[in-house]
Amino acid sequence: MILAGDIGGTKTVLSILTKDTNGLITCLQEQTYASQHYREFDDILNLFLPLDLTIESACFGVAGPVVNERCQTTNLPWLLDTSALKIKLNTPKVKLLNDLEAMALGMLYLPEHDLVELNPNAQVQIGTSAVIAAGTGLGEAILYWDGSKHHPMATEGGHSDFAAQNHQQDQLLAYLRKQTPEHVSYERILSGIGFSQLYDFLCEQGFSPCIDVPEYSSDIDRNAVISKLGVAGKDPCCAEVIRLFVALYGAEAGNLALKCLATGGVYIGGGIGPKILPAMQNGSFITAFKAKGRFEPLLDKISVKISLNPRTPIIGAINYFGFD
Repeated sequence: MILAGDIGGTKTVLSILTKDTNGLITCLQEQTYASQHYREFDDILNLFLPLDLTIESACFGVAGPVVNERCQTTNLPWLLDTSALKIKLNTPKVKLLNDLEAMALGMLYLPEHDLVELNPNAQVQIGTSAVIAAGTGLGEAILYWDGSKHHPMATEGGHSDFAAQNHQQDQLLAYLRKQTPEHVSYERILSGIGFSQLYDFLCEQGFSPCIDVPEYSSDIDRNAVISKLGVAGKDPCCAEVIRLFVALYGAEAGNLALKCLATGGVYIGGGIGPKILPAMQNGSFITAFKAKGRFEPLLDKISVKISLNPRTPIIGAINYFGFD
């Protein structure tokens, strides 16, 4: 049996699968858990795993840096240790991947109908690719091309310094520095909470608050309300939030493409992209992506695709040992 998992700050997905001699993978059991409801990952494993199940291999994509085969999750108080998991699962084949590393691997297994191209000038090129994903946080990864196959590589690039590109973004940076003077990262704005950050900034800049946007204390998901109103164009402030979010997202995707020379393309994962797909497709994202001065001609030809498949990280985890 194969055990695979996608462990995030919001939810944890676990799956038990079989693989036949022809390589056909069949899912026998899959369950989603609210991560915040559990004290540690073992609590979920104990609930999910049937008694006396023989695990041949296990791979987990985890939201956090994996160092020396251990991961202290970024948005959870969980510590995952490969050695301890090998004992618990009674198999030597256990692998912890950064969640974006797993997502990057999963992108290689997606059918074309799960991907939406954003760059009308994209040309098919072979080479290193990049993955960027805004969701609970902002993740970034690289698919290094060695001349014959891709190798997923984890990064923590989502925590790199936010770089303002115009006067409005200069003002945004100054606003964010009041909250976190020690460091303003891209994740502060290119994540779920980023919608509220941008909304509050724009209100301070003179936009009229929207009566439909709840307070932070409300049980209603404030970020979801802002993004939904913005994509639908039902409120000027929320619409500007979406425009600004998309422009910042495109700019950072372009930064990542330059840093790893992603001639093989850029993949966009995470839960936010598909939810604001019309705004991602209206040209603002790709305009910001290409706006890199002398390197605009290079970026103009790079494919930029959004994954519509929310299971991309667990698909990567499922296929890790076969890939490796």
